[in-house]
Amino acid sequence: MTFEKLLDLINGENVSLALFMIGIYALASRRNIVKTIIALSIIQAAIILFFLSINNSEGRVPPIGHQLSVPVADPIPQALMITAIVVGISVTAVSLTMFISLYHKYGSTNWNKVKNKRGGLR
Repeated sequence: MTFEKLLDLINGENVSLALFMIGIYALASRRNIVKTIIALSIIQAAIILFFLSINNSEGRVPPIGHQLSVPVADPIPQALMITAIVVGISVTAVSLTMFISLYHKYGSTNWNKVKNKRGGLR
């Protein structure tokens, strides 16, 4: 496989799929609560990258201030991803706030230790 063919494989969709798989692996393999929150943020970033890059084509211009003869990029995915970024930041902030109170109450960053201190599943 030549270097040019490898460069063709590096695009937004493939990078986002790789990031998503890294996030899923980190989510499944880590017991640390902070690392779990970071893994969820990586998954969120991968999803946003995927949606922004799936219908990307050369020669398209932003939909603001364009001529009528030039193809325009679709603004709907971009607007939705701005909303997803705000929601993702909010979820991360609430998760970290909940983690801080959980850590003060149980004194651990490990999911299993917190579950055992609570008395197992209820």
